[in-house]
Amino acid sequence: MDLNLSPEYEAFRDEVRGFLAANADKAPRPGLGGDAKAWQKLLIEQGYAARTIPAEYGGHGAKPDILKSRIIAEEFARARVSQGMGGQGISMLVPTLLEMGTEDQKRQFIAPTLAGEMLWCQGYSEPEAGSDLAALKTRAELDGDEWVINGQKIWTSTAQHAHWMFCLVRTEPEAKKHEGISFLLFSMKTPGIEVRPLVDMTGAANFNEVFFTDVRVPAGQIVGRRGEGWKVANSILKHERGSLADPNQMQSRLNGLIELMKAEMLDGRRLVDDPVMRDRLVAIQARVHAARCHDLRLLSLSVRGAPAGISSLVVKLQGTELRHELEGFAVDVMGELGLLYGDTPRLRGGGSWQRDYMYFLGLIIGGGTSQIQKNIISEVGLGLPREPKPAA
Repeated sequence: MDLNLSPEYEAFRDEVRGFLAANADKAPRPGLGGDAKAWQKLLIEQGYAARTIPAEYGGHGAKPDILKSRIIAEEFARARVSQGMGGQGISMLVPTLLEMGTEDQKRQFIAPTLAGEMLWCQGYSEPEAGSDLAALKTRAELDGDEWVINGQKIWTSTAQHAHWMFCLVRTEPEAKKHEGISFLLFSMKTPGIEVRPLVDMTGAANFNEVFFTDVRVPAGQIVGRRGEGWKVANSILKHERGSLADPNQMQSRLNGLIELMKAEMLDGRRLVDDPVMRDRLVAIQARVHAARCHDLRLLSLSVRGAPAGISSLVVKLQGTELRHELEGFAVDVMGELGLLYGDTPRLRGGGSWQRDYMYFLGLIIGGGTSQIQKNIISEVGLGLPREPKPAA
C-alpha cells in the first residue's frame, strides 16, 4: 500500500499550512477568548469548515475529497488551531438533516447552525430512559396542525444556552417502543418549556433537566415520518460517537501536552526530559496513534460502502478513556498547579486540562455506557479476522 501523497495533495497541504501561518492568531483559544463566529465564517469561506455542505445551505460547497479533508484535520491538529465550531447542531443535526430533512428544513436550519447563530441541544434521556432510550415516556399528541408535548428530559447538555432542541417524543403509545417515537424540532423559547440546570462534578451546570407542559410545536417540524424517529436517532448516533472522540482533536491535545511538558520544570529539569514522565507520554502517544489508525480503518470501510458494525463502538469507548487519561496526565505534569480549579491567573491553558479531565470522566461513567460497550465488544468482538486456534 502506497501511503505517499501525490503532488496535488502535497500542494494542498502547503496551502493549508500557509493559511494557518497567516491566520492562526485569529482563531479562538481556550482561556484566551477570540471571535468564534468570525473564525467560523473565515473557515467556511476558505473551505476548511463545512467543506462539502452545499453553498445554498451555508456551506463551502466543495466536492467530497477524503484526502483533502484528512489533510485539513491533520494540519489544524498539528498547529493546535481550532477547526471551527462544533456542538450538537453542527456535528450531529446538520448531517442528519442533509440525509433525512425536507428541503424547507435544510434551508431554515442548516445555514444559521453552521454560522453559530442557532445553537442546539439534544432532548433524549429521561429519568427512566437512559441506556434504554426507547423506554422514553415524553408524549406528543397531534392537535390540529400542532404537536402538544408533555414530559421531561434529563442530562440535556447546553439546554440553558440553546436556541432550539431536537427531541425524541412518543407519538404512538400503543406501538412497540421502538416504533412509536418521532423526532421533533422546536424553539427553546416555546411557551411551556422550563430548564433547570444540574451542576456536575466539574462545578459547572453542563447538564440540565427540561420540563414540557403543553408545549405546542408546528406539525411540520418533524424529521422523517411519524413514528419513525428511532431511525433518525440512529442516524444521529453515528455522528455523535465520532464527535465525542475525534482522533485529530486527540492529536491536538497531545501536542499541547508535549508543549506543557517542555515548559514545566522539576528540580531544574524539563519534565519532558524526565524518563518516568517521558515513558507515560510515549504510552499515551502510542494510543493516540492507534486511535488515528482506527479512524483511517473506519474511513476505508466508509469509502468501500462496507458497514463498520461493532468497530464504530470503539471510537467512543477508547476515545473517552484515552482523553481522560491524557488530560489527567497533564494535571500531573502541572504539579500543585494542577489542583487549581475555577478562575485564577495561575491556571495553565485557561483550566481546560482540569475541566476536560472531569468532563471525560463523566462521559465514561454517565449512564454506564462505557461498561455496556465493553460487554458488547467482549461478546461480539470487532469483526476482525481471528487467528486459528491450535489443534488440541
